[in-house]
Amino acid sequence: MNRGQERLRSLLRRKNLDAVLFSSLENIRFLCGFTGSDGALIYGREERYFLSDSRYEEQAKGELQGAGFERYKKKLEGIARRLRALRVKRLGFEGSALTWETYQSLKSHLPRMTLVPLTAEIWDLRACKEPAEVEKVRQAIRIASESFADAVPRLKPGVREKTAGDFLEFRMKRRGGEASSFPIIVASGPRAALPHGKASAKRMEKGETVVVDFGVRHEGYHSDETKTIILGKPDGKQKKIYELVRKAQDKAIKAIRPGISVRAIDRAAREVISRAGYGPFFGHGTGHGIGLAVHEAPTVSPRGRGVVEPGMIFSVEPGVYLPGWGGVRLEDLVLVTDRGCEVLTYLSKELGDNVLKG
Repeated sequence: MNRGQERLRSLLRRKNLDAVLFSSLENIRFLCGFTGSDGALIYGREERYFLSDSRYEEQAKGELQGAGFERYKKKLEGIARRLRALRVKRLGFEGSALTWETYQSLKSHLPRMTLVPLTAEIWDLRACKEPAEVEKVRQAIRIASESFADAVPRLKPGVREKTAGDFLEFRMKRRGGEASSFPIIVASGPRAALPHGKASAKRMEKGETVVVDFGVRHEGYHSDETKTIILGKPDGKQKKIYELVRKAQDKAIKAIRPGISVRAIDRAAREVISRAGYGPFFGHGTGHGIGLAVHEAPTVSPRGRGVVEPGMIFSVEPGVYLPGWGGVRLEDLVLVTDRGCEVLTYLSKELGDNVLKG
């Protein structure tokens, strides 16, 4: 039993629940092993059932671990039938994964059952990774890193952002990745001021900064990394902003240890940027957890909750974005250890290694 399942069983007791209904595919995969694209998991105190239709019956029977399979023709009717058979009286459900329409339908099928929404209570089920999960993230990082090296010759003046991004995605798939973790960001010049500026038809130009944010999925687990490239000799402002962001990232990484709050890690990076006068231009959180989803627990931001624990994997990605000029973001993934953290991503973030003079 992994730590997430231990937390779930504790939650069942603490909330006096007979079962929890899971609809998010990431949690379903985590708790019972199913990798398909539709179904539901009923996780009870003693029994667990994965339910789906005939399309996934054989797949589920080959993948399920610690759960039985039950086929339905109509999803809600099948779920309600199994819950009645289990005599469930208090049912928890994923508040962020169940639509209002589905919730109302479930209530109409089970009028005597108490439905208990769970959001914060199950947010951290997958936060602490098991060794096998860490290894899958490492492999995703390796695929993405080697593919980025393949794509570097495309990062040059005259090449369209989308051409470089498409080639990077192609190389990640060619090297064994299942898919990009998200639409690849290649944002050059003034467009680098867009934190989520996905690759466009714009041609990169000499002297510009180029923010490249990329990741790949491997056996269900994701990587995520951001490099900022400078096309030619950097000017004074480029050096200043780059080194500022690098300093903020270093400060945050050095602060990471078991028991420190996620807000303190965010503050470590944010204070560096704020003291330099660029606080208003760092508008997002310092990091996010990663695993079966690209964004999961913990959330490293001024509004984040809780403390970090050994086994957590999350990004450290401060940035400065100046409208009309451009921006710099540097992102690495870290694994929390018993005494501090290990930086999992290994592509250099030193300024000299990210100046392309060709």
